[in-house]
Amino acid sequence: MALGPISIDMYLPAFPSLAGDLGVGIDRVQLTLGTFLVGLAAGQAFYGPLSDRYGRKAPLYVGLGLYVLAAVGCALANDVDALMAWRFLQAAGSCAGVVVARAMVRDRLQAHESARAFSSLMLVMGLAPILAPLIGGAILTAWGWRAIFWVMVAAGTAVLLLVHFRLEESLDRSRVVPLRLGQVFRNYGELLRDREFLGYSLCAGFAQSGMFAYIAGSPFVLIELNGIDPSHYGFVFGANAIGLIGMSQVNAALVRGRSLDRVLGLALFAPCLAGVMLAIAAIAGLAALPVLVAGFFLFIAGLGCINPNASALALAHQGHRAGTASALMGTLQFGLGTLAGVAVSVWHDGTAVPLGVVMATAGIGAVLMRAVGRGGQRLRESGAG
Repeated sequence: MALGPISIDMYLPAFPSLAGDLGVGIDRVQLTLGTFLVGLAAGQAFYGPLSDRYGRKAPLYVGLGLYVLAAVGCALANDVDALMAWRFLQAAGSCAGVVVARAMVRDRLQAHESARAFSSLMLVMGLAPILAPLIGGAILTAWGWRAIFWVMVAAGTAVLLLVHFRLEESLDRSRVVPLRLGQVFRNYGELLRDREFLGYSLCAGFAQSGMFAYIAGSPFVLIELNGIDPSHYGFVFGANAIGLIGMSQVNAALVRGRSLDRVLGLALFAPCLAGVMLAIAAIAGLAALPVLVAGFFLFIAGLGCINPNASALALAHQGHRAGTASALMGTLQFGLGTLAGVAVSVWHDGTAVPLGVVMATAGIGAVLMRAVGRGGQRLRESGAG
């Protein structure tokens, strides 16, 4: 599950070097991240029905094989357009892990137990933003940006071997869903009409889109505008990931004996407040480094409570099609992340305003979508939905 975040975060310190080496502006390099997010969003819809039909391991073989091949292509790319194409394929491969990991949790656990399990997964997901930029910065300094992608080749190969030799299949054969195109579309249509699933999925999606806006825009804002050394960028990034990890573990304790929706509602104040603060500071020209660092930390740390609970609530009643539901949830979430990342890149104006406004929109949107999901939950409990 961490392979996608590693692939996003490890090359972030190399943005300025990539721009100089390939002879393009940094806004074009930022679009390689947007391309990756498109691949993450689009690819998940493919793996979900496959995992419900053929089991959880088979899609991983396909996805991880594609990931390794595409990482080789990234390492050998000689222009930014080729890099974008290979990054799309790399993302399409890595997203198999995102879909399957969530589906395997739902195969074995119910809602509250799923929330605690997702909190544990957030620990793994949180380590990636800490380690990947630090490793990427060190590799960049020692061997250049291409070596970063060769490390991804090695990582993908290692995960593929671990999946083959150590991962156990979790899909109960009695829950196999036939792979018929009409049934696949019906399942997706039913999920899109399910207010509980859709609301909570988009709640996590809006919150996560703020993180992807931060990922896309923070290298420019921190390195170019505020003069942070590229090799030190990972320390700032890692501090935010520590907040994410810490809150995910706090969440595992909070959800014991408490309503998942109530904990989620309280946690949503963090990204909403942080996003609005960053937007106002950027527009007013007050986005100094301490303000940025505080806002980023508050926003990202809040995700440690939001993503596990919103994901558990979205999948709570989808055990009969966990792979398909996990895939659609991921597609919606990474689709919003793609839009946020692209918005920051396209709106690039040499200031922190685009990043602040997009993060504020994400925080407010998450609060509104939680209300939609909560309404759907109440309808289900009343027997009307």
